[in-house]
Amino acid sequence: MSLKNTEPAILVLEDGSVFEGRSYGVVGSTLGEAVFTTGMTGYQETLTDPSYARQIVVQTFPHIGNTGVNDEDNESRAIWVAGYAVRDAARVPSNYRSQRSLDDQLVAEGIVGIQGIDTRAVTRLLRDRGSMKAGIFSGDAAQRSQADLLTEVREQPPMAGARLAEAVTTEQAYVVEPAEHGYQQDPQYTVVAVDLGIKAATPRHLASRGVRVHVVPATTTFDEIQALNPDGVFLSNGPGDPATADSQVQLLRQVLDADLPFFGICFGNQIFGRALGFDTYKLPFGHRGPNQPVMDKATGKVHITSQNHGFAVEAPIGEVITAPEARYGEVEVSHWSLNDQVVEGLSLTDRRAFSVQFHPESAAGPHDAHPLFDRFIDNMAAAKSDR
Repeated sequence: MSLKNTEPAILVLEDGSVFEGRSYGVVGSTLGEAVFTTGMTGYQETLTDPSYARQIVVQTFPHIGNTGVNDEDNESRAIWVAGYAVRDAARVPSNYRSQRSLDDQLVAEGIVGIQGIDTRAVTRLLRDRGSMKAGIFSGDAAQRSQADLLTEVREQPPMAGARLAEAVTTEQAYVVEPAEHGYQQDPQYTVVAVDLGIKAATPRHLASRGVRVHVVPATTTFDEIQALNPDGVFLSNGPGDPATADSQVQLLRQVLDADLPFFGICFGNQIFGRALGFDTYKLPFGHRGPNQPVMDKATGKVHITSQNHGFAVEAPIGEVITAPEARYGEVEVSHWSLNDQVVEGLSLTDRRAFSVQFHPESAAGPHDAHPLFDRFIDNMAAAKSDR
């Protein structure tokens, strides 16, 4: 038995590989960078993570949609993926929190997907050859010649060089109050969170610890940040190539020059690396999924982390060095991947500034890295006591 109203669909990769299946979500066509994610759960959080903008997400886990969709688990205001590829789409969702099917949600938000393909075969291709330009075509679009579809796939712009944070950021600043998330006292600290594609769980974590969070657009200036009199500044996750984020790099340098405590996640980590003078580069197929092992240099412990990134910072592991931008003093790689030695965190030794490449907000994912929010708060407390 298949989902209702499905039509023939194909996934075309830029190397010429073609996978035939049935439509999932809206019937039509879409282009994007094909990437795979290894999560067994959390598909709703994945789809609504802005870091997936302009990407066709391939789920390695075969059964998707089993628990339906609800109104509480979205990580942003919309589904951001360019397309969605799954093997076995649930015919009927079954969960006490489910409010509608995933298929219905994909249709409501105009997402073109494909079901019934061998997603593990697709994953092996992406693992061996790297993330590729791709397209999903269903209905009438799938009837076009494969040569024409392959040309269309190959002619789309690459992810390298893409500037996307401004496309997914909030249009208006807003405030997340501690009282909204169970904190019973007056706010203890004020943080300005620059939204480069922020996930909703991040300000919730801060607010539940007594932090008033001003979430501001990606184009916010340092003067606008200063006007909010923050105790700390946060740079979020987000999509695109960090090499294009020159304005955010300059903004962060102003934050560091003002000696404000800083915390960055994912795209924020890459911008921190660039602000310190390091280069960034595109990974072959990236890290995506809630099961990524990371070494914490300070404790010697291994954290299982949630990740979603296709770019990384190029910095030496295992030694404390002077930052290429020497005015920021000494820097060390605080965390690194145990799968491939990719830099997973940076920390200045003489300033209250650090970042991680993974997602400690754990939406979805393990909770190993939650203490990083407490570290940020400790840094703000120490900065206050020094004034």
